[in-house]
Amino acid sequence: MADCQEDGSPDLSPMELYEKLSAQGEKVRGLKSENAAKTEIDAAVQLLLKLKIDYKRITGQDYKAGCPPTDVIVSNSNGPAVEDGNDQVDPWNVSTTSAKGVDYDKLIVRFGSSKIDQQLIDRIGRLTGQIPHRFLRRGVFFSHRDMHQVLDVYESKKSFFLYTGRGPSSQAMHVGHLIPFIFTKWLQDVFDVPLVIQLTDDEKYLWKDLTQEECHRYAVENAKDIIACGFDVNKTFIFSDLDYLGTSSSFYRNMVKIQKHVTFNQVKGIFGFTDSDCIGKISFPAIQAAPSFSSSFPQIFNDRKDLQCLIPCAIDQDPYFRMTRDVAPRIGYPKPALLHSTFFPALQGAQTKMSASDPNSSIFLTDTPKQIKNKINKHAFSGGKDTIEEHRKYGGNPDVDVSFMYLTFFLEDDEELEKIRQDYTSGALLTGELKKRLIETLQPLIADHQNRRKQVTDETVMQFMTPRKLDFHF
Repeated sequence: MADCQEDGSPDLSPMELYEKLSAQGEKVRGLKSENAAKTEIDAAVQLLLKLKIDYKRITGQDYKAGCPPTDVIVSNSNGPAVEDGNDQVDPWNVSTTSAKGVDYDKLIVRFGSSKIDQQLIDRIGRLTGQIPHRFLRRGVFFSHRDMHQVLDVYESKKSFFLYTGRGPSSQAMHVGHLIPFIFTKWLQDVFDVPLVIQLTDDEKYLWKDLTQEECHRYAVENAKDIIACGFDVNKTFIFSDLDYLGTSSSFYRNMVKIQKHVTFNQVKGIFGFTDSDCIGKISFPAIQAAPSFSSSFPQIFNDRKDLQCLIPCAIDQDPYFRMTRDVAPRIGYPKPALLHSTFFPALQGAQTKMSASDPNSSIFLTDTPKQIKNKINKHAFSGGKDTIEEHRKYGGNPDVDVSFMYLTFFLEDDEELEKIRQDYTSGALLTGELKKRLIETLQPLIADHQNRRKQVTDETVMQFMTPRKLDFHF
């Protein structure tokens, strides 16, 4: 994910900002009354939200229509803007002030997606004949767009395909990066469908202070970790943007179609681009959108244009695909469906951000058993009390405890996880004992992954990344 570029209003006085806000509010109402394109309305709403954040930061007051600013309090904070109860979520920045993490129910309302309810989970289990993945059972994947439509396609004996991706900004991935790939592997296994995985090394070159050669090398190294998740080379195509885009006229044609139907004003509103951003950033959303359409991969789908796409991803990537879904019917393609995951917390807690430059912010796939143990014992944020006596009496809070959060992702046994929750809440289980259980879970998981990765050679990567027909007939 790239660095966020803010679209603020630092040079406006409080009254000028108030007037700009009022005008923008009128614009949003006008667009809605005129039944304008959803993407155009979304762009205008996003700008309105940014202006409200600037107004609160500059005046210390919430914006109210018809109530000009009074007794302005100037804030000295230069931190990132926050939205919806102090949660900010976009493709480049995720932040929250809550120790429990982002409020996902509010995020569903804000993004206009649908909650994954028990009815949907049960339907997935019924149609596949498999126990739904723990990520579904526990709300790790919590939101969707049109998943029932995908299941309708599957139930009618028709095919769809999976698309997910990774932005290779460093050589070493952490355990949080595995979440979409673990789940995508399960989806591919139970539905038996093709999968395309996009490595956006071009995006990292545009946003990061990296050379093209570094970005491409990271893509290849990250591909090895992805392949080590167990993907079948006969059913999976992995591609680097820097490699594939120059060889596929079909992919490029779809990019151009998308670019023609999205205005600069829209991408500014959706992604926060400014006039000082390079043109590569402005055009990049079309590159991430193009794999949503089966005709971008004629070697796999035999030039079919009507196949449904399902995209498992973290919800911060949703703005890309809201844009894609708005464009799709205008260029004659089906809208992609999505499954959204929650965010994987840093060891220091859900309020802090994991960073590849801070080795103590997460468990990396290259960590040794000793490093895993030391990191968890020293850095994992605890929901326990200050003393053993207080903890035994009052119990701990699993909702903010990082060790428990990590077990929610990686411990398979639902009954054991619930017992750990109950024992920790009651005080029967101490923080040290909870951390010990996480260490016992992660050490073999990481070791197994490392052993599988050792088997992935450069030749293996080349097999996965060579454009070719997969074991499906279209």
